[in-house]
Amino acid sequence: MTITVAAGIGLVPLLACDAMPYDALPHARVHPADAGPAGAASDPAAAGDPFGAACRIGVDGSWVTAYCHNPYPGTDQVRLHIECVRWWDLDSDSAPVAVGPAQTVRLAGRCWDEVGTAWISHRKAG
Repeated sequence: MTITVAAGIGLVPLLACDAMPYDALPHARVHPADAGPAGAASDPAAAGDPFGAACRIGVDGSWVTAYCHNPYPGTDQVRLHIECVRWWDLDSDSAPVAVGPAQTVRLAGRCWDEVGTAWISHRKAG
């Protein structure tokens, strides 16, 4: 089963395994500072400047692993965000990781108990 999710600038496919007791439902967080000036094109690809690593997110029990590959000439900074199901379980955000042209990076994190949602955010380096 594949779920397509808006994450940062582009669309990110989330590959869910049928063996999981639930489907992680990632969502994008866009902060007003990232949106740019009012009326400006917020999608660099629409402006003729393709950007953004393609990421795959997998959930195995309480572990989340994401692989991001950047096919474009610009560097993308990606972060893995994880929200846990239980109120006492700490949500986490990874440090930004630079994905250069033609590079693939692996990001991982976990919850102590169950993963509620997991998603990748993107930011143009520089």
